Amino acid sequence: MVSVQDLELLRRTLQRDLTDVEVACFDNLWSEHCSYRSTRPLLKTLPTEGPAVLLGPGDDAAIVRFSDTCAIAIGMESHNHPSYVDPFDGAATGVGGIVRDVLSMGARPIALMDPLYFGTLDAEKNRYLFEHVVSGIGDYGNCIGVPVVGGDLGFDPCYAGNPLVNVVCVGTVHPDRFLTARVKKPGTRLVLVGSSTGRDGLGGASFASRDLAEDAEAEDRPSVQVGDPFTEKLLIEAILEMAEIGKVLSCRDLGAAGLAGASSEMASTFGAVIHADRVHLRETGMTAREIMLAESQERMLLEVEPEDVALMGAIAEKYDLSWSDIGEVIAEPRYVVTFHGETVADIPIDLLVSGAPLCPWERRPYQAETAFVRPATPVKELALRVLAHPDVAEKTWVTEQYDKDVQLQTVSHSRDAAVLRLEDAALVLSSGCNPRHIYLKPYEGTANTVIENASNLACVGAEPLCIVNCLNFASPVHPEISWQLEQSVLGLGDMARTMGIPIVGGNVSLYNESDEFNTQIKPTPSIGMAGKSDEVRRWKPAEEGDLLMLIGATRPEFGGSVLDAVTGCGGMAPALADPAVVAVVRDLGRSGVVTAATDLSRGGLLAALAKLAPQSRVELAGDPLEELFAETYGRFLVACRDESALAGVEQHRVIGKVGGDALTVAWDGTSFAITPEELETALATTTRIMRY
Repeated sequence: MVSVQDLELLRRTLQRDLTDVEVACFDNLWSEHCSYRSTRPLLKTLPTEGPAVLLGPGDDAAIVRFSDTCAIAIGMESHNHPSYVDPFDGAATGVGGIVRDVLSMGARPIALMDPLYFGTLDAEKNRYLFEHVVSGIGDYGNCIGVPVVGGDLGFDPCYAGNPLVNVVCVGTVHPDRFLTARVKKPGTRLVLVGSSTGRDGLGGASFASRDLAEDAEAEDRPSVQVGDPFTEKLLIEAILEMAEIGKVLSCRDLGAAGLAGASSEMASTFGAVIHADRVHLRETGMTAREIMLAESQERMLLEVEPEDVALMGAIAEKYDLSWSDIGEVIAEPRYVVTFHGETVADIPIDLLVSGAPLCPWERRPYQAETAFVRPATPVKELALRVLAHPDVAEKTWVTEQYDKDVQLQTVSHSRDAAVLRLEDAALVLSSGCNPRHIYLKPYEGTANTVIENASNLACVGAEPLCIVNCLNFASPVHPEISWQLEQSVLGLGDMARTMGIPIVGGNVSLYNESDEFNTQIKPTPSIGMAGKSDEVRRWKPAEEGDLLMLIGATRPEFGGSVLDAVTGCGGMAPALADPAVVAVVRDLGRSGVVTAATDLSRGGLLAALAKLAPQSRVELAGDPLEELFAETYGRFLVACRDESALAGVEQHRVIGKVGGDALTVAWDGTSFAITPEELETALATTTRIMRY
């Protein structure tokens, strides 16, 4: 419920008591999930403009120019709390919601990404959540015909009671014909199209803005929406047809806070009257409060001229969708709700939509890095343990559940970057972050997240167009968490400015804590990045006979590494990297000098070798632990035919050659070999756990 302080403020402002509908509207619209009351000043520091940005933050999705005839719509959302309570439906409706955000811009959804973070797989509850979240994403995406082409996957004990389910959607629209979510003028009608409204999802926005309790699964299940992907597919085609004929003035998805949220935010430039009793319902006896705040899925709200209402209804019926003429835009800045002739809400619309007071939380820095303790375990055994960690191991069990090739635009896909053919060019997508690094160094770790995703794009010759983000944190009431949040946002903004990449939209998800497991998530400012390459390049491994070259300097940075995760060795987390190397590698790939490339991230050089050159011989130049397992950013493993091709590139050296019958690593007169069978066994660990 709305806090005592907020309720008293509202009573003083309105000079009266509030109705139950008004209280429910403020409870949801003033929640952290909708109002960003803890983060608004920070979010304003982010760079949001760029030459390709046609529409930045503030709408359901951003619009970024891809070419003269094509723009991309892109958005990112979280569905964390619902996915813990009901993992299948929570994850599925997260996909449905972000797809509708893109659809509301008049764009056809063409691709999804899913950065996911779970507790460790040795616990049955975590395996259950992992299994059903992936199933929910795959089921919904496959049914609506939108491919899941990439994402991120991380495992850490901190997510045991609060998994993170983030989703990115990208769509395409003509640069001159996208829709927006703000009404255009008074006197127009508001038409609700799609599924009937039921009681599912009640209070979802306020539910997403509080900690998960021990009895969350039973108590909060009514707050989780239930999706219907087959209706969503019909809705996609209907809305696109409506947009094509040019009769839709504005459009908004019904997501957090349901009809109250969508209609008030949509009409905030003027005002609106909503007739709750006109909404088509799935259940009888629903109250005005339930109708306005239910978060039933697969619904869209359109602004149209009065004379076009019947035409919109005819198109909806063509696709077997229900619809209702539920209200009108008014000139007065009021938000009015009527129910069977009675006014049940009459609120200043600015107060509802943007009047939530800020929460100036106290901030307190902390220091969590520890001294490095060298593991006594033999290097080969450490290597196999690192490769078997689910952050590094193959993701086949996940990706095989997704139809990655529907729509026939996917050229290649991996957990690094996905390549889609768009017109005569390539749209390249990457997402994710490294929470363990960010926990130890929030500013540097988040800044390095930008470099890491741009590096993924560079490996296939793409230059970044834009960033969207999902800022997942624990409760900012804790001064250390509030400091994490501040430092992460500053690091994100500073590196985006340095690299010239606009941040065009995003989402904030706070209060990710669990009473059940007594856990707080590590800071997880996951990002999605979209880029463009004029040439379509498929990612590929190195070929026999290629020279293997390491670009970038390696430092003994083990804190938060996979080696640290499997041994507890500690150490310093990676320092802020120099992003200049990203452009160097991108240009090398475009010129054809480099035949294959991957950046070094989780698992360090060892994981990169297993991916790019699993049968090769490598000669290390120094300490094998530092060379193999450090996770310094701004480094690349590349393959080329001639060492002279990299003449002039700073900090590069030949480390080996592709070929042989194993991955052989040598240093200072010592060596070990990982056979293909040993490598396959280690990398298949996650798949083996989840299948059996």
